[in-house]
Amino acid sequence: MLKKLVLPLAAAAILGLTGSATASATAPPAPQPSAGPLEPGPFHHRLDQLVGTWKAVKYNYILSGDGTPIVSRDITVRTSWIAKTSGRFLQERTDGTLGGKKYFRLGVLGFSTIDRRYEWTTFDSVTPTAMTYRGPALSHVTPVLSIPGEFTDPGVLGPEYVGRTIPMRTVITLGAHPRFDLYFTPPGQRERLVDHVVYLRRTA
Repeated sequence: MLKKLVLPLAAAAILGLTGSATASATAPPAPQPSAGPLEPGPFHHRLDQLVGTWKAVKYNYILSGDGTPIVSRDITVRTSWIAKTSGRFLQERTDGTLGGKKYFRLGVLGFSTIDRRYEWTTFDSVTPTAMTYRGPALSHVTPVLSIPGEFTDPGVLGPEYVGRTIPMRTVITLGAHPRFDLYFTPPGQRERLVDHVVYLRRTA
């Protein structure tokens, strides 16, 4: 009689520890970790088309003073994800000449998952101030990024504009040959193109 009781009790104890086969089959799966607002997402991955070392041509419509473009055909652009930001920000380094002088630009481009906007800041060898842009909130990924900003003119538009706030806008067109277009809107005037860069090809 004791032997008959021991076997059912042992079986019950095992089921209590492991659960029945039926219960295991119907139990909900364990929750999987999901990408939160701090993680890079599709808006970041859209910028992968910019990554690489590029030969580019730069057209500047402002430095000549008469609207005639100054063309630079020796521009090299190196763009890479900043590893220590876990793929949140791109760094761009541009080297070449502009109007017969050495030209350099450092840019940082990223997407704020909190504000849902692209943010772009550049430092170059022409202007003595950071050029900062903050885009509008976006609901979907787009191949054309229009990112507005403003800067205090050190005189690039002429002596009459020194110290004045100038609205500006960078338009980044993604694709096989990315383009960067910079526009200024001087007070009382229409927006005008002041800089145009075309990425021609990736290099080894």
